[in-house]
Amino acid sequence: MSRTTRLSSSLLRAAAVTGVAALTLTACGSGSGSGSTSSGSGKVKVGLITKTDTNPFFVKMKEGAERAAKENGAQLSTAAGKFDGDNAGQVTAIENMVAAGVKGILITPSDSKAIVPAIQKARAKGVLVIALDTPTEPESAVDALFATDNLKAGQLIGEYAKAAMKGKTAKIAALDLAPGVSVGVQRHNGFLKGFGATDKDVVCAQDTGGDQAKGQTAMENCLQKSPDINVVYTINEPAALGAYTALKAKGREKDVLIVSVDGGCTGTQAVKDGKIAATSQQYPLKMAAEGVKAVVTYAKDGKKASGYTDTGVTLITDKAQDGVTSKDTAYGLENCWG
Repeated sequence: MSRTTRLSSSLLRAAAVTGVAALTLTACGSGSGSGSTSSGSGKVKVGLITKTDTNPFFVKMKEGAERAAKENGAQLSTAAGKFDGDNAGQVTAIENMVAAGVKGILITPSDSKAIVPAIQKARAKGVLVIALDTPTEPESAVDALFATDNLKAGQLIGEYAKAAMKGKTAKIAALDLAPGVSVGVQRHNGFLKGFGATDKDVVCAQDTGGDQAKGQTAMENCLQKSPDINVVYTINEPAALGAYTALKAKGREKDVLIVSVDGGCTGTQAVKDGKIAATSQQYPLKMAAEGVKAVVTYAKDGKKASGYTDTGVTLITDKAQDGVTSKDTAYGLENCWG
């Protein structure tokens, strides 16, 4: 997952326009059939809309959807914005997919609130809409949510960090995502809950957009503000690796505990290499595969998926702590993505 730092509203609008132009809609599979629920071959039409098509997390999600579509005889259409936050592009993608006669849309919302009106229009036309990874606001705006329990993901690394500190006073830096994005908020709050801390205990909080370079800059800023930071929470592993680079430049990489979320292959390898102490691994391929199956089920018998489906999260570390359940990086690398 990658996000951006705070942008002015004018910049956001300009970026959105660019994203619309960059957004593409592609489809695989073909066939003949009847009605709006299937393609010409009788295959159920399923749409997948991700935030971007370059982030490894979404690449793996698309891979899972393509595999599930093939296994279930469905026709998959995909679309993605050029950048994370491209709400206008996602709205256009929804409209295009509905016009193309999809039976269901799987979407990772770039803007949890702004996407809701477009989703409502699609649902009003009988399209099943399932959010993947990122919940809408309100969560009930979609038929169902297939996602990691992001609060739990944050809580796991918070509990781990607390145990690893072994009673030492913590000076916490939080390298967050971006304002108002539910995934970032849930992970941040989960970390604090697991650590037994509050925002008052965070000596420096910076937005990183989930980007490695911005993570490095954020960590540099935090070290200037509070040089004695000894615990770093990061929204994802690219931000964690940026923080590691900044700490290494100061000769602090061995005495600062970095914890993160995602479980990508690069991030999991960084845990094995000792750059990140622990990460909460999530499973994007499973999210997409389950979503495709749900749309096919809906097309065949009219049964709609509903509510929240937890697609799982596992704490990965090679330095297990007493009282905190975890698996090692051998398991993490077998199940990583990217």
